[in-house]
Amino acid sequence: MSNKQALREFQSRLAQRLQSARMSGVSASWLAVEAGSRRLLFPLSHAGEIFSWTDVQSVPYTHEWFLGVANLRGGLHGVVDLAAFVEAGDAIRRSELELSQSRLVALNPMLDTNCAVLVDRLQGLRTAEAFASSSPADGELPPYFGPTFIDLDGAQWQEINLQALSQHQPFLGIGV
Repeated sequence: MSNKQALREFQSRLAQRLQSARMSGVSASWLAVEAGSRRLLFPLSHAGEIFSWTDVQSVPYTHEWFLGVANLRGGLHGVVDLAAFVEAGDAIRRSELELSQSRLVALNPMLDTNCAVLVDRLQGLRTAEAFASSSPADGELPPYFGPTFIDLDGAQWQEINLQALSQHQPFLGIGV
């Protein structure tokens, strides 16, 4: 019960921050998340609604990183373990406690892909002022990798372009 209360409070604070940012003219640029060992930034215009972990029905003959499908607010969404997909590896085995603390971030409906990505932790909103430096994406990385940012504490953050990800052929090819 306390986890649900904490999520409600976090979502309420996040909504209040978005509202105050709109009113003050300061615009947050990214949703900061952790997926596996990576710190990632999703452009806010690409991210959709955030959901608590829910039952995901597995789908046979799919890659390990494709966890299955879930009913998210009445819509059927494919669920991708983002850490496993980015690392091109097997799905990460998470305990029930870890799953209860993880979140599903739906892609913006304008991207026309009924998909949500599993992230381990939400880290809030970030603006450009939260970062000391940035560098362009390495040319050898997949096209959905955006610039890398270093925050004021020296931590590295990788932007993930969810629009490019949603059109990336390996991401769309869930079958083995």
